[in-house]
Amino acid sequence: MKIAPSILSADYVNLQKDIEVVDKAGAEYLHIDVMDGSFVPALSYGPGWVKAIRPITNMVLDVHLMVQNPERYVELFAESGADIIGVHVEATPHIHRALQQIKNAGAKAEVVINPGTPVEMIKPVLYMVDQVLVMTVNPGFGGQKFLPETLKKIQQLDQLKQTEGYDFDIEVDGGVKDNTIKACKDAGATVAVAGSYIFDAADPAGQVATLKEATK
Repeated sequence: MKIAPSILSADYVNLQKDIEVVDKAGAEYLHIDVMDGSFVPALSYGPGWVKAIRPITNMVLDVHLMVQNPERYVELFAESGADIIGVHVEATPHIHRALQQIKNAGAKAEVVINPGTPVEMIKPVLYMVDQVLVMTVNPGFGGQKFLPETLKKIQQLDQLKQTEGYDFDIEVDGGVKDNTIKACKDAGATVAVAGSYIFDAADPAGQVATLKEATK
């Protein structure tokens, strides 16, 4: 299972140091939450942050756009070095077009669903995505408790992969810890985002190792 530390919980003043620590620890992805203060209450990183991060790591830059009308920002983040760009089905009336836009910009396309959004909402676009992100907490804040009812959606997506022959990754984000990641993997998840569990600890590298060990 691939581990994606979320820099939302990292030390902004020493961001490069934190990134290098999890990179050396073997994390495959770096998760970058972009928040506009509208789709979610908080504000965070713009494309300039991604551009600054790109030269200091070879990890996959996994950019999660928690913004209204994400189509406005896709090209900017792709040009800045994002490898994967995720857009919420709840944030745009034109999800198919937004995903096309991501692919046309040269990035991998991810569709994201909130805890209250059923898998049925994204079935029409599953054939075209590289990754599906299942929010396992309500988006916008770190440190929340994992919602176990979201495991059913992971299972549904895994079943659709098998029956329809899809090849997307299933990512989970929210409340991921050593005692929740195994259930996510067993349900079909292939990528796990963890923020506060990793960066709030005294030994972030050790936390990455613990998550990997928990999914063996």
